[in-house]
Amino acid sequence: MKPWILLDTAPAFDDGRALCLYQHEADFSIRVHNVELMNSRMHGSEEALARLACQEIIHEPRPRILIGGLGMGYTLRAALDALPAKARVVVAELIPAVVAWNRGVIAGLAGHPVSDQRVTIHAADVGKMIKAAKGEYSAILLDVDNGPDSLFCKSNDGLYNLKGLYGAYAALKSRGVLAIWSAAPDVVFTRRLRSAGFGVEEVRVNARSGPKAGGHHWIWLARK
Repeated sequence: MKPWILLDTAPAFDDGRALCLYQHEADFSIRVHNVELMNSRMHGSEEALARLACQEIIHEPRPRILIGGLGMGYTLRAALDALPAKARVVVAELIPAVVAWNRGVIAGLAGHPVSDQRVTIHAADVGKMIKAAKGEYSAILLDVDNGPDSLFCKSNDGLYNLKGLYGAYAALKSRGVLAIWSAAPDVVFTRRLRSAGFGVEEVRVNARSGPKAGGHHWIWLARK
């Protein structure tokens, strides 16, 4: 069996940890040390995140959405496929190398979504972008870290605590939706979303696409 090949590394955390991009034949993996963040073979739940959120705003002819985390581009691609031609999609990706990978070696995985004219990429903290917005977005999609229970970077907790959720509520238009990906369910977080004023639906989705869709992830649809 051919080994995984390290293609690139990128500084990602204040403690010196790096993101590592690996390839094994046609498959790609992004890892921190030896812990896998994402794999090109498993992206069904990322696509579901976008589809479910965009269904909530289908009535809007010119929606503007914010995606936190570019990953391998699957969430962005699914959003673009579901949105109208006059939509605008803002992607906040804090690590420049991830954007470079999506423009280069892994660009074809999701069909070159960052090249779509509807897309603007910001090398920025999505939390700061949310905080700066007031009634600006039809939808906010968060696929950051491991979900509300941060695994890799504790600073991401600010997105999911009550203060962060109040900020997301203020950043959304009337009837807007905050959609959040998670590796696992979290009853406490569901209650926290409701405390922030959202109407909440928790959806279990397949982790993989296709007929062999083993494993599940969770998505919250929080409606303003």
